[in-house]
Amino acid sequence: MKYEPVTIKDIGKALGLSTSTVSRALRGSYEISSDTKKQVLEYAEKVNYRPNPIALSLKERRSSSIGVVVCEIANNFFSQVINGIDSIAYNRGYHVIISQSHESYEREVVNVHHLASRSVDGLLVSLSSETTDMAHFINLHEKGLPIVFFDRVTNEIITHKVIVDNYKAAYEATLHLIKNGYKKIAHITSSPFLSITKERLEGYKDALLENGLAFNEKYVKYCSHGGMIVEEIEGALHNLLKIKQKPDAFVTAGDRITTGSLTAIKNLHLRVPEDIALVGFSNTNIPELLNPTLTTIRLPAFEMGQVATELLISIIESKRPVTSFETRVLQTEFFVRESSVKLQ
Repeated sequence: MKYEPVTIKDIGKALGLSTSTVSRALRGSYEISSDTKKQVLEYAEKVNYRPNPIALSLKERRSSSIGVVVCEIANNFFSQVINGIDSIAYNRGYHVIISQSHESYEREVVNVHHLASRSVDGLLVSLSSETTDMAHFINLHEKGLPIVFFDRVTNEIITHKVIVDNYKAAYEATLHLIKNGYKKIAHITSSPFLSITKERLEGYKDALLENGLAFNEKYVKYCSHGGMIVEEIEGALHNLLKIKQKPDAFVTAGDRITTGSLTAIKNLHLRVPEDIALVGFSNTNIPELLNPTLTTIRLPAFEMGQVATELLISIIESKRPVTSFETRVLQTEFFVRESSVKLQ
C-alpha cells in the first residue's frame, strides 16, 4: 500500500471547511476565529498532519536542507565529517541530504543535479577522484547556488573551502621516517587529480630533497579509487617490492590505503617495522589495537564538517551577495607508534 500523507484538503473535507480556511487556521491568521483554529489544530495533531516541505520550499524559496556530496559514507574520515556537518545543521534548523559518488565523476554529476532539483539551499562537496571537469558545479555556482568545498577542493570556483595542511602532514611523516633511519621511502597515494594528492606528494618530496635523499618517481604509486578496490593497493605494493632497490618504508595517503597496505604487507609475510615501516593518513579508531600499533596522521574530520557547514550557512543566510571568501586550513595530529620506529 502506498503511503499517502494527510493534506490540507483532507483536513478541510473532514471538518467541512475550505482549504484556504484550514491553511489560514494552521498559520494562526487573525481572520480565523479561535474556535475554528482550535478545531483545525486538534484534528491536524490527531491525524499527524505535517506541512509538505516541497510545497513550502516552492512558496518560501527555501527548503531548509543542505546537500552533501562525498565519495563514500563508509570511509571513517567522511563519516566523521558528516557527523560534524549534522551537528551544526540540526541546531541551525537544516536537514542534511547525503549522496555518494563512489569515486565516479558520472555519479557525482547525477547526484549534484538531483540535489539541485530538490531545491537544496546549498551544497557541501568533496570531489570524486575522477573529477577534472567542474562544469556541473560552475553552472550551479553561477546561478547563485551556495557551494562550499572541503578536503578535496578545486581552485576553479571562488568560494569558501575547508582543508587540512596536507603538505605539512606528509612532510612531517616523511621526516619522521628519515630520522628513524629509513632511506628508501615510497608513497602510496590516491588519484593524481585530487588536491589532497598533490599537496601530500609535495610534502613527501620536499622532505626527501631537504634531507639529502633523491626523489624517485618509481617510489610513487597511485590508487585511483582511493583504496576502495583492494586489488589496487595490492598491485601498488607488489610493483614497489619488485623494484631492485625496494623501499624500506611507506607513507600511505588515506584510511583504506593505510589499512589495506598493512594487510597486504602481512599477507606477504613481511614484518612491520623490521622489513618495512609504515606511516599513514588514517582516521580509524583502531591503530592502537593493531599489531604492530600503527603510526598515523589524523585529520580533524568532525571539525572540518562543522566549519564547512557554518561557512555554507553564512552564505545561505546572508542578506547581501557574498563576495569575500576564505580557505580555512586546519591542522592534523601525528601519533607515533610501533609501525615506524626501528627496533634497537
